[in-house]
Amino acid sequence: MLAIAGLVVVALLAWPIGLLAWANGKVQHTSALSGAPNTPGTTYLLTGSDSRADGSVGEDGTEGARTDTILLLHAPTSGPTALISLPRDTFVDIPGHEPSKLNAAFSWGGAPLLVQTVEALTGLTVDHYAEIGMAGVEQIVDAVGGVNLCHDADVHDPDSGMEWAAGCHDVTGVQALAFARMRKSDPTGDVGRAERQRQLIGAVMGKVDPAQLLVRPGQQVALIDAGTGALTVSDGTGIIDMAKLALAFKAANGPDGITGTPPIASIDYRPGNGVGSAVQLDPDASPAFWAAIRDGSLPPGPVGGMPGA
Repeated sequence: MLAIAGLVVVALLAWPIGLLAWANGKVQHTSALSGAPNTPGTTYLLTGSDSRADGSVGEDGTEGARTDTILLLHAPTSGPTALISLPRDTFVDIPGHEPSKLNAAFSWGGAPLLVQTVEALTGLTVDHYAEIGMAGVEQIVDAVGGVNLCHDADVHDPDSGMEWAAGCHDVTGVQALAFARMRKSDPTGDVGRAERQRQLIGAVMGKVDPAQLLVRPGQQVALIDAGTGALTVSDGTGIIDMAKLALAFKAANGPDGITGTPPIASIDYRPGNGVGSAVQLDPDASPAFWAAIRDGSLPPGPVGGMPGA
């Protein structure tokens, strides 16, 4: 009996240790961080790459890499954790280039230029960068058995593939991806898309029960395989850092967290120089907003949204 008990203990220990080593080996890395001096707390920059290479998004003739999702997750030294959506069309200063939309930084210089641009915009140093391909979104949703999402309008959007009857529905990964990508059929544009992306993140995190994963190794493997297979992170970021990221996600989406956007002045800002319609952050309110996010001094709850909301 003692030998059997010993084998059980070894198995219970070897499973998470082996899983950790296996997961670490699957993660892809890239040189993304700027090396800027640290700021208080821990800051993560998260993007969803709409690369056509994985076949999840059809070719549309646009050149360069793009990202439909840009999220800043900040866990302060004390105070509420914040998950802030940065609209991809936000008009920003881009180091070494003319001012343009935030997404252009990713298109022109990939992760390193996007990190530098976000740091200049927010005053926060990015400690960890994570990028997931769109196919990875599908796989993660399917790995947790689908999610329940809500949208209060009928949608027929050929660009994203979103077909929706107003209300809440249980969806698969393909439908969840369309839900997160849809923009053109939403009168609130990037702001509405950001709200749906945060809803999807919250729905996925709500389906991940660590206690259940411990007794369901098959689901544990499927979830980690889906998450790491399409994931690229900054050099020096390992699976433990990603576990901390997941905990920060849960905190931000919980009752004591902060979710939303920076203060927005206009969603149809026309700066000229071929930029077209862009999102303009409020130049007066934004500096104090980012300082409060950094210091953890904002009260929990939703922030930002449509101008005047």
